[in-house]
Amino acid sequence: MKLIQTIKDTNDRLAEKEELSFTEHGLEEGAPAITILPEERYQTVMGFGGAFTEAAAYTLSQISEEKRVEVIESYFHPSKGLGYSLGRTHIHSCDFSLGNYTYVEEDDQELRTFSIEREHKYVIPMIKDARKVRGENLTLLSSPWSPPAWMKTNKEMNHGGQLLPEYREVWARYYAKYIDAMEDSGVPIWGVTVQNEPDATQVWDSCRYSAEEERDFVRDYLGPTLEVEGLGDKKIVVWDHNRDVAYERAKTILSDPEAAKYVWGTGLHWYVSEEFENLTKIHEDFPDKHIIFTEGCIEGGVQLGAWHTGERYGRNIMGDLNNWLEGWIDWNLVLNEEGGPNHVGNYCDAPVIVDTYKNELHYNSSYYYIGHFSKFIKPNAVRIKHQMDHHSLQGVAFQNEDDSIVLVVMNETDEAEEVSVVLNGKSCPVTFAPHSIYSLVI
Repeated sequence: MKLIQTIKDTNDRLAEKEELSFTEHGLEEGAPAITILPEERYQTVMGFGGAFTEAAAYTLSQISEEKRVEVIESYFHPSKGLGYSLGRTHIHSCDFSLGNYTYVEEDDQELRTFSIEREHKYVIPMIKDARKVRGENLTLLSSPWSPPAWMKTNKEMNHGGQLLPEYREVWARYYAKYIDAMEDSGVPIWGVTVQNEPDATQVWDSCRYSAEEERDFVRDYLGPTLEVEGLGDKKIVVWDHNRDVAYERAKTILSDPEAAKYVWGTGLHWYVSEEFENLTKIHEDFPDKHIIFTEGCIEGGVQLGAWHTGERYGRNIMGDLNNWLEGWIDWNLVLNEEGGPNHVGNYCDAPVIVDTYKNELHYNSSYYYIGHFSKFIKPNAVRIKHQMDHHSLQGVAFQNEDDSIVLVVMNETDEAEEVSVVLNGKSCPVTFAPHSIYSLVI
């Protein structure tokens, strides 16, 4: 069994240690154990990834080509990096853009002026380089933060507002135009979300939909439009917001069979709550639909060297995966020394921070915590049952297509914990250091 570890207050970062062996010796009665039960299988995972924001791509343009390549390889290389296979783009501007922008001129209801020329400067080259490093296509999900101002009740892209009913058909065609334009540029799009954070009025690009409005837009406009435009194979993801009311939102939309037939699944963010059980509620009521994590980040600016940030990633990825999640997409792949650029000053942290003045890269704890999942749990891996007979450790187990088993275990406590890993009647004792995360590959 290979053991890879990342431990606070040490130099171990995704560090592979000596191999451990299973033995036939039985466990003592009541001894703490993690038992892996491969015969009980759950969901298949798509993979892990991050967002190609204009802010991320612009930041990488501000440093040397050598450092830019290092960041892309650190994420997307299948062996040297984290092995990312998923990505997210924003349909025109979001807060992590250099400013508000759209792809059409004002009042162009025919979309004759539609152009994604701006994306060719920073975003598309970064995606293409990531694909080249990955060695195969990335699964890309695209999300709008707001329709153009002239399509909205408040006549601006920021501060919420709603899509005016008379522009629903035009707005649905806008998604199709975006997909076609990206694919004409050599960037395949896997699917779209209806709206980023439809239940929030933000000072940046935002637009509100009730659950019923989102349902009706998908059923009557977006779904049929994508089909008519020959894009019926593109996936539609609803909600794209926090876990707290995810079940209620999903139920409203997916209970309508005419809307549900167009919907691939539900997208989630981690802000507000860690109510992982809501994912299982969605799965149990709608088992033919899927669940994907579409955004999460550490808010409030850069936190270089912080450890709790990585632990938040580990805890959330584990909690979601243990409740039927199939794909996990981080927010900005990289940000600058401020935690931007962000056109309204909503600075955040990212797993990789670039000091654009010193041409230096900083890898945060979150980078390594994500890597304990993404490097070893490969696309098409299947979650298998694990039984955790321990009060403070957290874990999740998968079996890859090559039959290798991956057990990820996290210790958020201040105490080292010795636990036996049990598989097929054999056991192997492992000591999990304080504030650590481990990938055990069998």
